[in-house]
Amino acid sequence: MSVVIVGGNECMTRQYSDLCREYNFKAKIYPKMTTALKSIGSPDLLVLFTSTVSHKMVKCALSEIKSGATKVARSHSSSMAALRGILEAHTS
Repeated sequence: MSVVIVGGNECMTRQYSDLCREYNFKAKIYPKMTTALKSIGSPDLLVLFTSTVSHKMVKCALSEIKSGATKVARSHSSSMAALRGILEAHTS
């Protein structure tokens, strides 16, 4: 399964990646706006950390999702516990 994380703390990208790997998710992490955000494809899960991301970045990420099968999870907190809770809820 694949997950795209938009927002979060830039210094925690490695921890986000390691946690996703524990839950057997392949992760792409975008802590700040880049041109690569326009090619996220169709992940199984899109995680938006809303406290550390701009409205423009949220709009861009949501508009670039290719399939309607992508689940979107929004969290105000960008902590490891919040990400762990999201991944546990979406693991089948």
